[in-house]
Amino acid sequence: MPMDLSPALSLSFPVVGLGASAGGLAAFEAFFSGLPLECEPGMAFVLVQHLAPDHQSLLAELIQKYTQMQVFEVSDGLEIQPNCVYIIPPNCDMALLKGRLQLSEPAAPRGQRLPIDFFFSSLARELHERAICIVLSGTGSDGSVGLRAIKEAGGWVLVQELGSAEYDGMPRSALATGLVDFELLPKEMPERLMAYVEKTFTRLAPILPVQEPKPSQESDTGFLPGSESNSESDPEPGLNTLFSLLSVQTGHDFSQYKLNTLYRRIERRLALHQLKTLDEYVVYAQAEPAEINALFRDLLIGVTHFFRDPEAFLALEKKVIPQLFANLSEQSTIRVWVPACSTGEEAYSLAILLAEQQALSKHNPKVQIFATDIDKSAIATARAGVYPLSNTAGLSAERLARFFSLEPPSAEQEQSSYRIHKTIRDRLIFSEQDLIKDPPFSKLDLISCRNLLIYMGAALQKKIIPLFHYALNPTGYLFLGTSETVGDTEALFSTEDRKEKIYRRKPDSRQRGLTQFVSPALSLDLRFSPVNPQKGSQEKLSLRELTEQALLQNAVPTAALVKKNGDILYLHGRTGSYLEPAQGEAGVNNIIKMAREGLGRDLTLALHKASQHVEIVHCNGLRVKTNGDYTLTDLKVYPLTWGPGEGREETLFLVLLEQAKPAENDHQGLLPQAGDERGARAEAGSGTGSDSGSESRINALKQELQAKEAFLSTINEELETANEELKASNEEMQSMNEELQSTNEELETAKEELQSINEELATINTELQTKVTDLSRVNNDMNNLLAGTGIATVFVDHDLHILRFTPAATRIINLIQSDMGRPVAHIVSNLVGYDQLSQDIQRVLDTLIPVDVEVQSKAGKWFAMHILPYRTLENVIEGAVITFVDIEAAKQAQIALTDTINQTFNAMMATAHQPLLLLSDDLRIRSANAAFGRFFELEPEAIIGQLIFDLEQQEWDIPALRVLFEQYLSQSPICLDYVLSHAFKKIGLRVLSLNARRIVNQTGQVSSILLAIEEILPQKPVV
Repeated sequence: MPMDLSPALSLSFPVVGLGASAGGLAAFEAFFSGLPLECEPGMAFVLVQHLAPDHQSLLAELIQKYTQMQVFEVSDGLEIQPNCVYIIPPNCDMALLKGRLQLSEPAAPRGQRLPIDFFFSSLARELHERAICIVLSGTGSDGSVGLRAIKEAGGWVLVQELGSAEYDGMPRSALATGLVDFELLPKEMPERLMAYVEKTFTRLAPILPVQEPKPSQESDTGFLPGSESNSESDPEPGLNTLFSLLSVQTGHDFSQYKLNTLYRRIERRLALHQLKTLDEYVVYAQAEPAEINALFRDLLIGVTHFFRDPEAFLALEKKVIPQLFANLSEQSTIRVWVPACSTGEEAYSLAILLAEQQALSKHNPKVQIFATDIDKSAIATARAGVYPLSNTAGLSAERLARFFSLEPPSAEQEQSSYRIHKTIRDRLIFSEQDLIKDPPFSKLDLISCRNLLIYMGAALQKKIIPLFHYALNPTGYLFLGTSETVGDTEALFSTEDRKEKIYRRKPDSRQRGLTQFVSPALSLDLRFSPVNPQKGSQEKLSLRELTEQALLQNAVPTAALVKKNGDILYLHGRTGSYLEPAQGEAGVNNIIKMAREGLGRDLTLALHKASQHVEIVHCNGLRVKTNGDYTLTDLKVYPLTWGPGEGREETLFLVLLEQAKPAENDHQGLLPQAGDERGARAEAGSGTGSDSGSESRINALKQELQAKEAFLSTINEELETANEELKASNEEMQSMNEELQSTNEELETAKEELQSINEELATINTELQTKVTDLSRVNNDMNNLLAGTGIATVFVDHDLHILRFTPAATRIINLIQSDMGRPVAHIVSNLVGYDQLSQDIQRVLDTLIPVDVEVQSKAGKWFAMHILPYRTLENVIEGAVITFVDIEAAKQAQIALTDTINQTFNAMMATAHQPLLLLSDDLRIRSANAAFGRFFELEPEAIIGQLIFDLEQQEWDIPALRVLFEQYLSQSPICLDYVLSHAFKKIGLRVLSLNARRIVNQTGQVSSILLAIEEILPQKPVV
């Protein structure tokens, strides 16, 4: 594209981008039919539709019928104006830049282009809150990424109601983002749009009390631009009421966020509900609790995508990630925290970078990424790790193939999606956390907190930045957003990359206590949260009652209620002698993983047996190691049934643990410690009195050991056999899965290409259908026009085949409806004395010169027949048109006039004393007067029809006479006083003066010649 040298334009009006694909024309018609000619304030409308690259679009012509606004097909660099409609041309990407619409060649191949996302993203960059997008009918997901950008910039999003969309793929994908403001019928959108624009952009007294600098400008006074606004002006009382409502209903405090950000979001809610003041909105929110949740979601706009800001992630990849792996061993752990992770794209992007570096590293340290957010729904999406195709725009094809698997549509997911690989998913721990009130993680190597601080007030920023310092290891890294900075905390952080906002904790900076940043009541590590924190207190109470009832029946001091897989639901008594926190991942809550040495194997077998046979299982005399000592422990597992009934019960297991009672001949409650020789010597020196008891005890232990070994051997053999079978099946399944995945990817690519082409064809088909309707209407108009004029008309093609004719033509030429397609030569006409119709039509087609002929029907009526070439709008000859105009009245008048003229002429000739001849154009005598007969001694009636040169046996073949007709009259219409001397047989030598004049008809052709003859007599001498 050539360099744009045009001046930049500042647009003060909103621009509405409408994206559609197949089925979009009907939506466009409904939308624009409801728009007035001019809107206040003015808006520009830009239509982006999937168009066939090799087909001329009719969209501009069709849209013009639905609106009185000017409609333009965009040319490169076109300046955008309000109250105008702009339409993307075929085979182009379009973007808004400096107030002008710029065109470029599509970079993606056909079938993979996303022109709607491309334009919406540029709209968000240029206009921010003045950007409005509407997603209409179409297949695929084009528009979903772009609307995220518009929403992030503070814009407005409308989507066509699914039931009204001919193809609901694009609207459904847009709704799946959770960022849509309204789902409406296209005909309802103009009213809602105009109300929103009027209230948002023409508000006389906006509730926004202060102006906020652009976020791209950094403040010199510390932290982020506009961050001091909270301290400069106190919030209105109505805003404090909203803070209270939000805190009560959601549990989150927004009072320390920047007021300008809050006001802007609240203004959007006012415009949506067509309210005028903040007080009105507070009353509405108090009456509608759902509005508080909607406001909460609006305040949490989590617009993110993979590798957002590629340059920043590239700097992180080059400068930070390799440093995290430096000087680490296999036992080391890299710990990363991503607060405000939203739906997880940023956290997974970091996991991908770490996985790529881990593959290059000599060592293989463990990687833990803690990703947190206050939005439960966003965390649920992140945990699932499944993203629609539109969300993967920031991923390269290589990373997409390496770290994601393509999943076909399912009952839950109507469109294809990408799932993050388990190897990446297992590195992340997602949890709900409020950064303001919940304690942070600790001993972190990297914190990535991007585009969160810009929404916080200065006071809150001054608490969060030191909190990050506390959470990081010495020399740990902090990764912020492009518009964020650590402000005046240079004593805590050094700058690694000022442009990409990468900072490093100074190793010599003094670490502050955690209680300096959070409430002491909340100073608990998130990793050691209560068991099953998502369960409500009512459910915990029910489990507790169930457990205590069973404990009372069995009277045991230590017990655990667990699921089949060992997940702990409830603990009773002091479990420290039998359970301990598991190593590695925080938050492990499984009794098998937490079992101390000597308990885990038997506990696993007991749970398995109790689950399989639904029976009580006893394991006595287990040697459990606690603090270096071995304690004899009895284990019992009881299967229990719990649930609401009606076939929905769940089988739980009560695990009882108690110290085994020593045998009567066992003088020690504890087994000797490992390596404790004194116990052995004491036992040896105790004499032979205890030998028999010890021997029986040893034999019992040996028998128990042999039984367990036999049981374990059997179990191991079964497990090995099953494991081998599973391995073989797994290998086959993996092979099949790879083949199916490869085939599925190929089919998915082909499907996308075919789907794109189908959308383009559907668009063309819709345009053509509309055009056909228009042509049908025009055809009907033309038929009615021709029938109404009464002019007989016949249309023929190049081959002289009849294409169509009017009813009046059947009275002149014998035509019936079945004659269409027959040659003209096969048709019998009702014309008298004219059989040259086919020849004349062919002559017109050959020469392109019209032919006009007067013809007479058998009924005696006269017609003026015109044969003209049939020309298209492109000036292409595609046949001929024959028309017959009734000239009967004119013909009769002409005949009457001719008769009158002839009678007058004959009377004049009869009374003239001068010889007169009337000749035809071929010099044959039409009439001669009596004076001519007397002078030349001829009978006038006898010479009618003779050639003048043949008179009197060619006596009149006089050279001088030929000169008169062939030379003089051929050059001039009149010849006067032409002297001719000739000796005639009957009258002798005569000297004659000839006067001749050509008479032409209406067409300019010579119809006759009048010749007057006068004798020149010799002069008599004067007497």
